[in-house]
Amino acid sequence: MLTTDFIRGADLSSLDEVERCGGKFYDNGKQGDAMAIMASHGMNLVRLRLWNDPYSESGEPYGAGTNDFETTCRLAERAKAQGLCFMLDFHYSDFWADPGKQFVPKAWRGLDNDGLCGAVYDFTEKTLKKLAARGISPDIVAIGNEITNGLLWPSGRVPNFDNIARYVGAGIRATRKALPGARVMIHLDNGGKNELYRNWFDSYFAAHGEDFDIIGLSYYPFWHGKMTDLAANMNDIAERYGKDLIVVETSMGFSLDDFSEYEGLSQNERKGGAATAELAENVDYPMTKDGQREFLSDLKKVIRAVPGGRGRGFVWWEPAWIPVKNSHWATEAGLGYTGEKGPGGNEWANQALFDYKGNALPAMKEFE
Repeated sequence: MLTTDFIRGADLSSLDEVERCGGKFYDNGKQGDAMAIMASHGMNLVRLRLWNDPYSESGEPYGAGTNDFETTCRLAERAKAQGLCFMLDFHYSDFWADPGKQFVPKAWRGLDNDGLCGAVYDFTEKTLKKLAARGISPDIVAIGNEITNGLLWPSGRVPNFDNIARYVGAGIRATRKALPGARVMIHLDNGGKNELYRNWFDSYFAAHGEDFDIIGLSYYPFWHGKMTDLAANMNDIAERYGKDLIVVETSMGFSLDDFSEYEGLSQNERKGGAATAELAENVDYPMTKDGQREFLSDLKKVIRAVPGGRGRGFVWWEPAWIPVKNSHWATEAGLGYTGEKGPGGNEWANQALFDYKGNALPAMKEFE
């Protein structure tokens, strides 16, 4: 059961991989466990993604943490051991699911709509029961990841809200049965777009979508508008739908310096950082350590100002994904699954809350 009034969370889904690849973390010069360091600064929730089967048919891992059930368990056990809350993020895919791609898991290919509903229900229920049996039940369960354009494409793609509502509903019902105490989330991206949120949730409820507890929003300032846009959207949908709100993915860069050398790659061997100089022009904060902290400070104020106390907190996305050798956003097998172009490497290191050498950054103090 969720025990905190204001969530100060972090998605640490890649941490297990980063550590295995040699990543080390420091706070004031003292080496320590990244999760423990963040908890000491006030982090009270860990978010973890789950992919159904993140391996190729020949067993090659897809990368980016290769977040299968056992990896999720290892990280969840660490979180629970430190007294932290745990949020589980079902992608209902074998690899990345987001507004640009929602691939049906390999094992579910060829199923009709009824079959997909059954697969979502069974996978959700069995996963949650197995987690409960190991003493690591999640406090919040997200049914899908950034399902702005739907899930389980093509049948569950917007504007087919009848199928979207069926698939999401199957996950919600399974969660209510397996873990009655867990809170259920529906998560969209583009947190600064009020019209998008109104249209999506109005369409979902019109399709007789199952009730849920929390609206999750992604808000990245280099992609999703000004913070005033986020505030206006949150203030509106909190009253319109009567749900708690969590900015469940956010980040802000602390540097535009290249980090290829830390990965053992040349600059043309990886795709580059997500927060580029071009994208930085969209942001009202400098891509510096102080700018990153100022961004998080202001974001907290926006969330706390949501009417009715509905703003329940934030989750920083992948604050410990520092650049190390062999920790990639996608391996060759992963690229083959998504059909995206390489190269791999780490795209997120300049968005982390540890610098390229693993030192805790000033923004982490905003978790306190």
